[in-house]
Amino acid sequence: MGIKIAVLDDYQGVALKMADWSAVAARSQLDIYDDHLADADAVVTRLLPYDVVCVMRERTPLRRAVIERLPNLKLIASTGPRNASIDLEAAAARGIQVAHTGYFGSPTLELTWALILASARHIVAESNAVRGGGWQHTIGDDLAGKTLGLIGLGNLGAQVAKIGLAFGMQVIAWSQNLSGEKAGLAGAALVSKEQLLRRSDIVSIHLVLSERTRGLIAAGELALMKPTARLVNTSRGPIVAEAALIAALNARQIAGAAIDVYDTEPLPPDHPYRKLPHLIATPHIGYVSRALYERFYRDSVSNILAWLDTRG
Repeated sequence: MGIKIAVLDDYQGVALKMADWSAVAARSQLDIYDDHLADADAVVTRLLPYDVVCVMRERTPLRRAVIERLPNLKLIASTGPRNASIDLEAAAARGIQVAHTGYFGSPTLELTWALILASARHIVAESNAVRGGGWQHTIGDDLAGKTLGLIGLGNLGAQVAKIGLAFGMQVIAWSQNLSGEKAGLAGAALVSKEQLLRRSDIVSIHLVLSERTRGLIAAGELALMKPTARLVNTSRGPIVAEAALIAALNARQIAGAAIDVYDTEPLPPDHPYRKLPHLIATPHIGYVSRALYERFYRDSVSNILAWLDTRG
């Protein structure tokens, strides 16, 4: 039992139910943590004894300042095909292996449309009204005949476009490297970013966070949107400038927003997003589905066992 393994941020307490960890537990000390530590020093203190750390997406970042203070760490088992919150160079410099898992985007696709529909039809407000004894307080917005603007038309964006077309929407798209040909293959028309923001009734973001996309949607971009338009973000929080979106919603500059991702996660208890009207906020659950969790944890078990096998 010389090998010590930590599984972090098991928020729902399901890691051991989603995969068979018995072969790992037979060869190591396996500890599961269902809480989240935001402070880097606290993270280091917890992880000091461990040879292997299993992380769920970007919940606990492993930056250089953390990795360099973990002398026992030999393997980072990360869920998903990539993890921007892990400093791969710092890990490589210390001879720490980083293993990734398989992934599929259908859970995020489904949540994207759940948020679009919930926002357009005021599902949360009406459900709460029924619970409080009320009945029919709002009028929903139709999707058929409206314009869906996709910022990003990769694998996920193209699937969002397909469903938009099925709803009878006109689909337009933009990203820095998007071509008219690729947009056409997805049933979308390529437009400029400014045109997309001005014309769209629903703007949905499907980009990877990078220096090019950080703050891509700020006050100037929100000012271009129709007062009846809605913004949906299931990609990464920093793509949208938080302060600008808060101001736009408070001023009723746009009709609403639905977001699943944030600059700081978990969202601080006193964050304005928790109280803003016309905002649906979900706790980064785009990838939180049974099938994908099972894939994540099964692959993590396989990766850990493969690493253990190399140690003889």
